[in-house]
Amino acid sequence: MSNCISGATRALKAARLPVQTSARRTLAYTNGCKSDLETKWKASCIMQTQGLGVQGQNRAFSSSSPRYKLKTIEQIKTRNKGGPFNLTAAILLVGTGGGLWVYFRSEKERMARKRIAESTKGVGKPKVGGPFDLVDHDGNKFTHENLLGKYTLVYFGFTHCPDICPDELDKMSLMYDKVREQCGNDVLLPIMITCDPARDSPKVLKEYLKEFHPDIVGLTGEYEKIKQTCKEYRVYFSTPPHVKDGQDYLVDHSIYFYLMDPEGDFVEAIGRNFTAAQAARIISDHIKDWDKPLKKETRWT
Repeated sequence: MSNCISGATRALKAARLPVQTSARRTLAYTNGCKSDLETKWKASCIMQTQGLGVQGQNRAFSSSSPRYKLKTIEQIKTRNKGGPFNLTAAILLVGTGGGLWVYFRSEKERMARKRIAESTKGVGKPKVGGPFDLVDHDGNKFTHENLLGKYTLVYFGFTHCPDICPDELDKMSLMYDKVREQCGNDVLLPIMITCDPARDSPKVLKEYLKEFHPDIVGLTGEYEKIKQTCKEYRVYFSTPPHVKDGQDYLVDHSIYFYLMDPEGDFVEAIGRNFTAAQAARIISDHIKDWDKPLKKETRWT
C-alpha cells in the first residue's frame, strides 16, 4: 500500500498543473487532484491485492497434480490403461461382432432352407411325392403312410446297375450315419425303390442292400405300381423293349435323393454333385428346423 501511495505522490509531482490567477484556487485545485489520484491508486492497489489473494487461495486449494512428460513405454501403458479403448474393449468388440455375424449368417441359411422346403407346397405348384402301394424287402406291404412321422430319404435305382447305383448307395449309407450322429437314431428312414421290378424281387433287394447298410429299406412291386410311383416322384426311368427272359439290360433313370418331411411333403432333391458330408449337413439342418408335431426335445439330441 505504501508503494502505491509513493507512486501516486511522484505522479502528482511530475504532473504539470495549469497556472491559475488565484493562489487559493490553485491550492484547492492541487489538493483536489492529489486527493482524486490517491483515491484511484488506493482502489487499484486494493483490487490487485484482492486478486493476488484469490489466486493464492485457488492455488492453495488446487488438487490437480502437475503433468510430467511421459518418457517410457511403461509410463504410456500405465497412463492409457484405463482409457476408453484398450485391449479388453477391443476383444469385446471383435467378439460381439463375430457373434452377430455368425447369428445372422445362420439365420439367413435357415430362411433359405425354409423357402426351399415350402417352394413345392401350395395350390398350382408341381408336387413331388404322393401315394403308392408297394412291398418291402421282407415281403410286407409298404405304402406312403409308412413315411409319416420322420424324415425319409428316397432313392430310385436297380440291383443290376454296374457303377452309379452302388456309388450312390455307398453315399447314402454315409449320409445316413452322419445324420444319426448329429440328430439321433430314429429321425431318418433310408429307402431304395427299384426301377426294375422284373428282376428285383424282395429277396434280391434284401441280399443286395445288406451289402451297403442294414437299415436301408428296399421296395418293389408290380411294374404298373412302380411306374406310378416314379410318376408321383417325377422320376424318369426307361427299360429296353422286347427283353427276353434271362437277357441282361440296363435301366436309365433319374439320379437323385429325395428328402421328404414327416408329413410326407417333398423338401429337397440332393444330386450327385454333393458329397456325403455336404448332403448330411443339408438333411440335418432341415431336421433341426422342424418344429411341428414332432418334439425335438424328446426325439432329437
